[in-house]
Amino acid sequence: MKKQPPKPLLLFTMLSLMVLIWTVNFIAGKIAFRHMPVMMLVASRLELAALIMSVIFFFTPRRTKLDRRDIKTFVLLGFFGVLINQGGFSLGLKYTTVGHSAIIIAIAPVVVMLLAGLSGLESISRGKIIGMALCFIGVLILASENGFAAFGSGTIKGDLITGASVTGYSIYAVLAKKVVNRYDTVTMNFYNFLVAAVCLLPLAIYEWIHLDWSSVGWAGWAGLLYMAALSSVVGYLIYYWALRHMDASRLAATTYIEPILAMILGVIFLGEHFTGHLLTGGALVLTGVYITERSMGDEALPPEPA
Repeated sequence: MKKQPPKPLLLFTMLSLMVLIWTVNFIAGKIAFRHMPVMMLVASRLELAALIMSVIFFFTPRRTKLDRRDIKTFVLLGFFGVLINQGGFSLGLKYTTVGHSAIIIAIAPVVVMLLAGLSGLESISRGKIIGMALCFIGVLILASENGFAAFGSGTIKGDLITGASVTGYSIYAVLAKKVVNRYDTVTMNFYNFLVAAVCLLPLAIYEWIHLDWSSVGWAGWAGLLYMAALSSVVGYLIYYWALRHMDASRLAATTYIEPILAMILGVIFLGEHFTGHLLTGGALVLTGVYITERSMGDEALPPEPA
């Protein structure tokens, strides 16, 4: 018997929750970094998320059985989609502003489209080229806000790391097309997080041994728990659940507000500022993403989860 699609009110509520979770994630990460060493947070976020995902996986009654032929694919998905994507997001957020991070992450669908075009999976139309060009110019304006003179100056270091996380997600999105229709959401996320957790375990153990546990305040632990449990696990589960019940282009439209809300929250809670570079670059990036996704139609992908 075919399952009935969720009611519009439920779909709207879940999508709103997803956007809220990922928007607040920027603030939670920034606050957590004030109380916890950077690599401790990066490694522990993914280890904790993998642990939570494992519990959900083993208590899920109808799991998709792993096909051994897909092990290599899942290793790549875990590496690029979790380790590089989520790890890179957390690390990049340490060295840049919430506004910069949110805008750079918003270009993920454009990078996905570019990789898909280069690999022959999609054609690149004139509209897509225009959208990509606008995004590229917007990101350059963002990165130039504090100059390009030194890697560690201003936000350029964090911007580049965040850009690498976007690339990781984009590679993941293209590779996931091989298995996404054969595995349920919980199984996909479990194996992806398992790979990342195994890769980061030596670093996590090193950080746990050398951490002064008494020096980390409750805000640090709360931020870590939020990023792992809500952003990494709950947000991703809603994301893929919604993707099964609506067109990707419609799902993308619901997340356009995320970078705008993130910038506003950064100003309110972290004392960040709306600069000319941020507003101009952000406007160009969001316009470019919109034009690109309009050209992609129903194949459009939502912005990268934070």
